[in-house]
Amino acid sequence: MDRKRAMTSVDLAALVGELRDYTGAVVDKAYLYGEDKVRLKMRDYDRGRIELIIEVGDPKRAHVATPEHVPDAPGRPPNFAMMMRNRIAGANLEGVEQHGFDRILTFRFEREDQTTLVVAELFGDGNVAVMNEDREVIDCLDTVRLRSRTVAPGSQYGYPDERFNPMEVDYDAFEAKMEQSDTDLVRTLATQLNFGGLYGEELCTRAGVEKTTDIAEATEEQYEALFGALERLREPILEGRTDPRLYEDDEGQVVDATPLPLEEHQAEGFNETVFENFNGAIDEYFYRLEQEDEEITEEPGSQRPDFEQEIEKYERIIEQQEGAIEEYEQQAEREQQKAELLYGNYDLVDDICSTVQNAREEGIGWEEIEEKFEQGAEQGIEAAEAVLGVNEAEGTVTIEIDDTEIEIDPAMGVEKNADRLYTESKRVREKMEGAEAAIEDTREDLEEAKQRRDEWEAGDEEEDEEDEGEWAEKDYLSMGSVPVRYDEKWYERFRWFRTSDGFLVLGGRNADQNEDLVKKYMEPSDCFFHAQAHGAPVTVLKATEPDEPAREIDIPDSSKQEAAKFAVSYSSVWKDGKFEGDVYEVDPDQVSKTPESGEYIEKGSFVIRGDREYYRDVPVGVAVGIKCEPDTRVIGGPPSAIEDRVETSVRLEPGQYAQNDIAKRIYRTFRERFEDTSFVRKIASADKIQEFCPPGGSTMVNE
Repeated sequence: MDRKRAMTSVDLAALVGELRDYTGAVVDKAYLYGEDKVRLKMRDYDRGRIELIIEVGDPKRAHVATPEHVPDAPGRPPNFAMMMRNRIAGANLEGVEQHGFDRILTFRFEREDQTTLVVAELFGDGNVAVMNEDREVIDCLDTVRLRSRTVAPGSQYGYPDERFNPMEVDYDAFEAKMEQSDTDLVRTLATQLNFGGLYGEELCTRAGVEKTTDIAEATEEQYEALFGALERLREPILEGRTDPRLYEDDEGQVVDATPLPLEEHQAEGFNETVFENFNGAIDEYFYRLEQEDEEITEEPGSQRPDFEQEIEKYERIIEQQEGAIEEYEQQAEREQQKAELLYGNYDLVDDICSTVQNAREEGIGWEEIEEKFEQGAEQGIEAAEAVLGVNEAEGTVTIEIDDTEIEIDPAMGVEKNADRLYTESKRVREKMEGAEAAIEDTREDLEEAKQRRDEWEAGDEEEDEEDEGEWAEKDYLSMGSVPVRYDEKWYERFRWFRTSDGFLVLGGRNADQNEDLVKKYMEPSDCFFHAQAHGAPVTVLKATEPDEPAREIDIPDSSKQEAAKFAVSYSSVWKDGKFEGDVYEVDPDQVSKTPESGEYIEKGSFVIRGDREYYRDVPVGVAVGIKCEPDTRVIGGPPSAIEDRVETSVRLEPGQYAQNDIAKRIYRTFRERFEDTSFVRKIASADKIQEFCPPGGSTMVNE
């Protein structure tokens, strides 16, 4: 039997009641591990520390974990984790719901200033979406644009259509659903009633019926026996009277955790351990599963990964996305055609709108308006013949022009109705563009999977070649597997770069960091730079390394020029779309927090006393690249300081793309340039790239 790698709908139905026991817990922090595991650290007055784990990759799970089973906190939190902290830190967990009988949980968090919903999708490719109370998506781990639903920042979250729920069905509905099938009993229970294979077989065993009996030959007695087994299964789950079990095989490896003892597992001869609650069993199961998976991975000669299954998954997603794109295109064309028909039949539509407007002003009801149109149609009046009906609730009229039905709002007039349809067509085309971008990412994932399969089959002969140390002779862009060598530095929380002469330059990202740089990290031998613009960051050119004693150093003019370019590029000059600005340099002892009498200094601002050395008309310019030796990381700053140090880079200038959008474009560009796209994903995610993008809009110069 295959070991469970995802919680079932039955599991979630049993678990959701136990998770509700944690309502009232207060969120401390949110963490993101990799791309698919979220951890919410909470505290409760009675229970103490509570750790909620949501994992939507492989495996798929959502439960409270004991502190001993929680991994250490990851490094610097990515944007998604920071967004979650901003939304729910200090909030109370107020509710947990399962969406029908689907593998979807919705967690509701309440804070004085806002309500936040966190949806965990434990099916398909998995996803976590964070929404406001109106179900508008704030952010999500994966963007989904399919024909049936969209999950993307700024969109209205769409739950999948609810599946048939066997936990609520009565006998008549159960019998009717079974009768609709054209296969055998067990397959009908598994697919039509959504129990899955394991519980389908369990119900047949408990009912004492032959699972392979064809539906056409099934008797009333068999249906009654199966429904009785269903009731005996669901009642303790719905009433919170679970009797959880953890099952192990003869080798001591976990195979399943269930809310009730299963006769199917007992027949297999699995060893079972009783747990006080189902959450405890699930927590132990997935913790053990992770440990055992790691042991298997470390063994030499491990089994061949199921590349075909992964490839098939991506091909299926691409097919769905292609269908969505086709539907978007058709919908956009339909809306545009409707708008053009309104303008092309302006007098006719205007006549209909005016007729309705006049009638409404005279106090005539919608029912009477519809009757008058029907009478006019019988008399052969063209405008009346075009009216198909009215919608009193919406205040709209449906008309037909050239065999096309169009719903119009008579109060808006012809132009506004047409503009509304043009706007809708534009909105749908934008969704189509998003879907086209998503399908490109999926195609890249598909090619990666095929590449990994080919490398596995070729024996992966170059596996340890990267450890030879001959970096200069390597073409990292063409390497099938680029080694990751990354050690996070303390100064990476600031804006930073190293000049072409090797000096470290630090810049503040906000008022707090401006204060820290001046008070904690600026030494007498350093140089202080600042753009002559409001909201510019403090920029400190370090004369010595932070762990070295301060001493007088002759800093080359080239490094000062680069520091000045850095200061102006990350200031409001860039944000305002300008291409140059003035920068001044002063000594650290000229920088003070003491204002003149009667004056006030804002946080992050300083008083500069004495003469300033100006750098006039400094051109803005930033390069972002991937460095591969001696360590691997994204770096960014003045092009002259970056481009010679990296394997590949792009230059930026003020433009139309927002920070996060340009970061995603750069990320896709890097993925196109590197053979090992997984390497780019690991060390140069869009979040990491965005840290080096100036505030405001940008565009790539050398696309």
